[in-house]
Amino acid sequence: MDEIPLSLQFAALAILLVFSGFFSMAETAMMATNRHRLRHMAEKNRGGAALALVLLGKTDKLLGVILLGNTLINAAAAMLTGHIALTVFGQEKWTLEAGTLFVTFCLLVFSEITPKVIGATYPDWLAPRISYVLAPLLRIAYPVIWFVNLFVVALLKLLKLQPKPGRETQRLSPEELRGLVLEASHFIPHQHQTMLLNLFDLEHICIEDIMTPRGEIEAIDISAPIEQVREQLGTSFHRRLPVYDGDPDNVIGILLQRRLLASALSGELTNEILREHLVEPYYIPAATTVYAQLLFFRENRQHFGLVVDEYGEIEGLVTLEDIIEEIIGKFTTGMPASSKELAWENMQGVASLLVDGSRSLRELNRELELNFPLDGPKTLNGLILEHLQDIPESGLSVKISDVPMEIVQTQHRRIRMVRLFKPDSP
Repeated sequence: MDEIPLSLQFAALAILLVFSGFFSMAETAMMATNRHRLRHMAEKNRGGAALALVLLGKTDKLLGVILLGNTLINAAAAMLTGHIALTVFGQEKWTLEAGTLFVTFCLLVFSEITPKVIGATYPDWLAPRISYVLAPLLRIAYPVIWFVNLFVVALLKLLKLQPKPGRETQRLSPEELRGLVLEASHFIPHQHQTMLLNLFDLEHICIEDIMTPRGEIEAIDISAPIEQVREQLGTSFHRRLPVYDGDPDNVIGILLQRRLLASALSGELTNEILREHLVEPYYIPAATTVYAQLLFFRENRQHFGLVVDEYGEIEGLVTLEDIIEEIIGKFTTGMPASSKELAWENMQGVASLLVDGSRSLRELNRELELNFPLDGPKTLNGLILEHLQDIPESGLSVKISDVPMEIVQTQHRRIRMVRLFKPDSP
């Protein structure tokens, strides 16, 4: 080696550092790449994606060839640096120490940190291309890697560790999938992203979180005069109505208005005809998850159910439309003004909003980006009553979860209207 010009030795050292950097970048890129995206690219016959998936399917051998190449090159670079140092500075005591420091610095900067940062930044672009180099290297070095892996497997067994297959390690948990949806905000329209995120919540939301409370249920008293019933049917916004006999707790059936259309138009509607068109009420436990109820509605072709508590008392009602709206947002038309879309309104430079006390806290959190607690009361009325431990008078102001609010109207021991003020941004 003494006959080799010093310039060629420096050139060889630079080449070794580049090769070492390639293996470092390859290790990071291959381990950081998104296998699901690679699989999608492979289905479209994108170059190198299928080969990268094959290599990732045998991670132990892939890492073996990368680390084998990196180790051999780093050892060669260290030896060459020592020889260059002795050639330049002679047999001084500090020569080898200086050479060691120099090669360590070069390896860190040019062969470790910088290449790994590049690999971590562009893994999905690099992995398919790097695979064209790693695949033939793996075939060439396979006997050595196979021999080394014998000791690796024995050591893992000694430590009672069992590496999982590559495919198993790539199974996404619901939380990871939710994270992917959130990270894909630049590629997925906001409305679509919201719908996907709402789907993840269906198994964690109970029916009582989305039901129409008992106090807001529009129902028909079959014992009332038929003229009153006819007028109520003519002004109702709903296609299905609970029917009770005297006592609201005594629900005797569910009325589908379209079945009475002919009788109502002809003026022949009577209480007897009304009873004939009732269908058996379906009761839903309040603790049922929205997802489970959606499956039941689909399998049994049901659209409507009365929600009951653990004592069998009616708490509210829920429809298939309520569940669909929980996924895609409000879509029902022809409803009263209380169902209008929530949005802050600027009045004299102050952002506020007048809402009904029966508004769901989940809906307020979602539509207005608030942070009301959801582990207690389900409505704004219930939250304020729990906070104050008393029924407030109109004009009272309070602050809950950093949201200033003013009680606008109370009626019959309930808070009817509340003005919310937009909280200051943190």
